[in-house]
Formats: sequence, structure tokens, C-alpha cells
Amino acid sequence: MSLTSWSFLLFAAVAVAVYYILPKKRRWWALLAAGVVFYAQGGVSVMGYLAVTAVSTYLAGAALGKLNSDRRAMPEEKRRESRGIFDRRRHLIVAAVCVVNFGMLFVIKYWDFTAEAISAGTGIALPTFGLLLPMGISFYIFQSVGYVVDVSRGSVSAERNFFKYFLFVSFFPQMVQGPIDRFGRLQPQLMEGHDLDTDNLRDGIQLMMWGYFKKLVIAGRASVAVAPVYANGGAYPGSVVAFAVLMYTVELYADFSGGIDIVRGTARLFGIDMAENFRRPLFSVSLAEFWRRWHMTLGAWMKDYVFYPLSLSKPFAALGRFSRKRLGGTVGRILPTSLATFIVYFIIGIWHGANYTYLAYGLYNGGIITASILLAPTYGRLKGALRINDKSPLYRGFCMVRTAVIVFFGRYLTRAPWLKMSFIMLRQTFLDFRISALPSGLAGLGVGAADIAVVALGCCAVVGAEALEERGVRIRQSLAKRGFFVQWMGILVPLAVILFFGILTGNGGTADFIYGRI
Repeated sequence: MSLTSWSFLLFAAVAVAVYYILPKKRRWWALLAAGVVFYAQGGVSVMGYLAVTAVSTYLAGAALGKLNSDRRAMPEEKRRESRGIFDRRRHLIVAAVCVVNFGMLFVIKYWDFTAEAISAGTGIALPTFGLLLPMGISFYIFQSVGYVVDVSRGSVSAERNFFKYFLFVSFFPQMVQGPIDRFGRLQPQLMEGHDLDTDNLRDGIQLMMWGYFKKLVIAGRASVAVAPVYANGGAYPGSVVAFAVLMYTVELYADFSGGIDIVRGTARLFGIDMAENFRRPLFSVSLAEFWRRWHMTLGAWMKDYVFYPLSLSKPFAALGRFSRKRLGGTVGRILPTSLATFIVYFIIGIWHGANYTYLAYGLYNGGIITASILLAPTYGRLKGALRINDKSPLYRGFCMVRTAVIVFFGRYLTRAPWLKMSFIMLRQTFLDFRISALPSGLAGLGVGAADIAVVALGCCAVVGAEALEERGVRIRQSLAKRGFFVQWMGILVPLAVILFFGILTGNGGTADFIYGRI
């Protein structure tokens, strides 16, 4: 069931009605039933994958909860003596649940790619399975494994009721593309049984309309020029290739952030506030800041469950001592942290999909961010010598443009069907640009002046709104303080734009979400 379909809107409306009809203590059952119905449409195998994750992480959480409880009940002296045994058991449980879930994810998402790469490199023929990637599997596996680690660390208590835990795993708005929420933040809201609040309904609908505007009006039209060029970049002049990459950059942001707005707006109808996933990444002044503002829940997950465990581990501590002794200076001091940072961004690249393009994308981001950390002292001295004021608007604007350019060239990698095509497109951009060929090239792609105008105006609306929020203006909160007419115009105007430009006069852009296939 696509988030952009009328059936989803009807489904969400029925779920909201049932939720508020039920007694407060029973309202979480409506959310649980909605999640099961929503996900069951994918078929038995899809529900089977979800069940494996839910059952394995629930049992692991229960075992860790009992282990924590038993240890707390021990006298202080015995607790100190048993610390080693406790840690080994705790790590074994976490490792087992990671093997089960990430192993399942590897087989479904990465095995065919790995088998083909091994066969190509060694001549050893390995079987491939051709398994269909279930909707949102990466998101719910990361979220569920995060719960197990949190229980292991003692930061949350294990959920005893399996059905309440299953609701956390299967909450239907987040099943398509996240965000990756935390048990301690989301679960109390799922269980609370919120009262019917017109403010929540209004805010939820406004956020959904904003998301639909991004997805159907901007991303839908921008996508038309993307697929043909990425499929055969060598057949187009560089100006057309660069335009297609720009449109993909626009499409990806409008698609993903719009989808998250729809998800968060739907959750808000039930009075539930899901984790923020975007914080105006367009205004980032570095690639590292861009990733802190883009897909924030994935970045936070990687930081808490990969970066810190790596950088604080014994091998990295040994590397730190070695590098400080042998290399000295700034490089020796920050090398372990830089390596952990590189590994995180390399994993993020792989997380996006099974393709050499994503491996290259991980290396691209990890290499640039790691290099920026290592070169920060040199860059600081250079700015001092040139008397550059870090706080000046001009310098900040330069950094924003620089970051946008870096992100733009990264998009040559993420959409291409194979790595060689990315290099072909880059070659066309730099060696055969031919700006004069752009009008005829766009006409051949079926992109008209009206499409470009709609996308451009839509981007202006998004950038303008985010610029206001970057300056501290909270648009929805400001609308909430206005009268009834102004509040609902904030819903009806985007709705009219969506109906006309996104549905009635749309030109065939895909209704699927890009991150829904991750």
C-alpha cells in the first residue's frame, strides 16, 4: 500500500477512527492491528521476515532483562566478581541477535550481489536466490537491534508483553522508510492512549500535505528526466547529464523528506510525535554537517551503535597508543577517531544497497569527511593567514555552496545502475558539456518548460520555508496561533496545488518512494 494512494488515506482514516473509538487503555490494539494489516499485504514471506526480527529481538531483550535483574539482585561484592561472566553472556546474546537479523538482511539484500562478485572474480559459481526485498526491512531491523543493545546497556527496561513490543516493531507509519526511532522514546507514546485533539489532527494533516506536495509535485516531475539519462548517460551531452543529476538531487530530497513528513504527519493524527529525520540539510556548511542533518535517525544510530563502540574498543585504544607514539602530533591523536568515522560512512554507503556504486559512495563520503578531520588544523592555519572570518555570511555562503557541490557529485554514484555508468556520466559532464544541446536534449526526454517551472517554484517554496525555520521561525506553530481560517488555509492551499500539479496535470512520475526500496 503506497503512502501516496487513496487506499492509504482511507486506511489511515479508518485506523484513526477506530483508535479514538476504543477505550484509552485499549487504543494501542488499534495501532497493532493496523500495523499487521498494513504489512500483511506484502505476503506471507514478508510477514515471516518481520516475525523473525520481532521474535528474536523480543527473546533477546527478555533474556537480557532477566540477566540485568539477576545481577542487580546480587550483593555488591558478588556483583563485582561476576562482572566478567555477565559481560560475556550479555555480549553473546547481542551478538546472536545481530547474526540472526543482519544475517537475514545480508541474504535478502546482499547475497546475490556477493555471489555474482565472487563468481566473476574466481570463476566459482555460487547460487543466487532472487529474493524480493521486503518493504522497510533495513529500518525495522536497525530499530529492533537498537532496542536489544539499549536493554543490554541498561538504558531501557525489557518489554515483557510481546504484543506491545511487536507494536514498536510494526508501527505502520514508519514501515515504509523509517524514521529509525528508539524504544525509550516511541514506546511510551504508543502505549499512552492519546485523547482526541483537534490540534494534533490539524498539525498532522498540515505535515502530510507538505509531504505530499514535495513528493507528488516536486519529486514526481523531477523524476521524469532522471531514469533515461542514468540508464544510458553516454548517449547524452554533459549539460543534459548534469541537469538529470540535478533533478535527481531534487527528487531524492523531495521524495525522502516528503515521505518522512507524511509518516510523521500520520503518526501525529494519533497524538504520536515521531523522531525528526531532517533538519534543513540544504543549509549545511560541511559534508559532516550535511549527514548530521540528513537522515538524522540513521546517523544517530550509527553514532551510538557503531562509532562509539568502535572508537572506545580495545583495538582502537591500542591503535591510538601506537599512532600517538609513532606518528605524534595531531595525526597520531585523531587517527583512531578518523578511522572509526571512515568505517561508519562506508557502512552507510553499503546500507543504501547492494551495488559497487554504493561502495564507491561510502568511500566518497568517508574519504572526504576523514580527510577534512585530518586536515582541519592545516585548514585553520590557512584561514588565519588569509584572515577569513568564520562567522561572516559570505564565508558561510561559500561553505554551503561547497557542500552542495560535493553532495551533487556524490549523486552521480547513487542512482547509476552500475559504477562504470557513473564514470561515463562524469566524463560527459566534464568533456562534452555542450550547453547549446540542453534545450533539444530536454525535449527528447519529454521535459517541458512547464515541468521545469513547477519544479523550480516548488524548490523555491521548500527553500523559503526552510530558510525561515533556519532563522528560528516555526511555521506550523505560527499558523496554530492564527484564526481558524488561516490554519485551514495552510491545509487547503497545498491540497489544491497537489491535486492540480501533482495529480491532474502530473506527467508520470513514480509513486514509489526511493528509500522504501532500501
